[in-house]
Amino acid sequence: MRNSIAVTALLGALTLGGCEVDLAIPDYNNPSLEELVSNPTPTLVNTAAQGLLIGTRSQMASRNGYVSLLGILGRESYNFDGSDPRFITEMLDGDLDPGSPAFGANLWNQRYQNIRNANILLNALDAVQGMSAQELEAIRGFAKTIQALDLLLVVNTRDANGAVIDTDRPVDADPAPIVSKDAAMDYIAGLLDEAEGNLAAGGSSFSFLLTSGFDGFDDPASFAQFNRALRARVAVYQGDWATALTALSESFIDTGASLDMGVYHVFGTGAGDTRNSLYDPGAGPDILAHPSIVADAELQPGGAVDERVGRKIRSVAGQTQQGVTTDVAFTIYGSSNTPIPYIRNEELILLRAEANIGAGNIAPAIVDINFIRENSGGLAPRAGLDATNILDELLTQKRYSLLFEGGHRWIDMRRYGKLGDLPLAVPSHQVNAMFPIPEAEQLARGG
Repeated sequence: MRNSIAVTALLGALTLGGCEVDLAIPDYNNPSLEELVSNPTPTLVNTAAQGLLIGTRSQMASRNGYVSLLGILGRESYNFDGSDPRFITEMLDGDLDPGSPAFGANLWNQRYQNIRNANILLNALDAVQGMSAQELEAIRGFAKTIQALDLLLVVNTRDANGAVIDTDRPVDADPAPIVSKDAAMDYIAGLLDEAEGNLAAGGSSFSFLLTSGFDGFDDPASFAQFNRALRARVAVYQGDWATALTALSESFIDTGASLDMGVYHVFGTGAGDTRNSLYDPGAGPDILAHPSIVADAELQPGGAVDERVGRKIRSVAGQTQQGVTTDVAFTIYGSSNTPIPYIRNEELILLRAEANIGAGNIAPAIVDINFIRENSGGLAPRAGLDATNILDELLTQKRYSLLFEGGHRWIDMRRYGKLGDLPLAVPSHQVNAMFPIPEAEQLARGG
């Protein structure tokens, strides 16, 4: 099955460089890497392309990974792991530590490792023999899209602290500079647009196999719709409403299709595969939901709670850690094989509403918001929406529709200057606005 493609560790030892690893030292246990650089073949190129999907999945579903940690910061989730109090002391009660590789310095190396892997693949395309021009263009479009996504995840965590965008330097060069958030977002937008052009010239199929998470988006034309969906998200984050609406029109947005239609990270339990570790089958789970999710939920006309809460949240025995108490947990990830969305149709509809709000087009935004209220939440249409209250309504719908899928609540509340509206379980707690640049990266640039 395609859920767990067997990909060699062709690029597994690579990282950004300039900090802790000397990439000039040959990996004698991995000769295929040298072959990819010096004598690329179609097989090596296709394997490396597949490997990017393994890389972009890294640290998404681990218990101290992207979904989990951003969920904690956005007051969607808690982690009551009794063996590591930092899930509360650092994430909720203190500052994120740039020297803490599992927390404050986390969610950096894995992304840049995959970005550099894509650079090596892109450089190999200039030398490989035996592949058509269309096959090469398709891989270029695929690799650049994955690079843009990985870099967006860096910016999502570091925000105003910035990011590195000059990632294709020689291994013995000085570390690349850290640029501003705006510069990084412009670079991401440009990379996605370049990739779209490559995909348009990429023929009718990829030369490598994508995972089942890309079913329906596994040829250059349909993958370009995924690319445009990501471009729309980036444009919304930039406040570039016109570009967002154009990109959405070129994506897979469809109010006549399933709200879950989209592209997904897939997981497996086979040897060497990655599990979705957010799944906890125990009667007393330690990854728990924030009680405000239930307390703040709107009721359906018949009196039942918002259907999204019913689908995603369950009651459990109350637990308390370091003064923090909750009695609800998630049902979103029902097994260690449950996929996590890259992006799906429901988000696209809400992004369209957000872009229309930003552009002053309130009427179509109301239509999309009420569509989600009715079709995802089972709620009545919201009457009385206007320019004064529609943004708060949008953020509420995004909160429940995208719950615990990828840090959307934290990112959205930060973008609109509303982090102070997130609830504090204990008065001494704070809401950290961004992850720091890892200490090793700071020291490599002179501290």
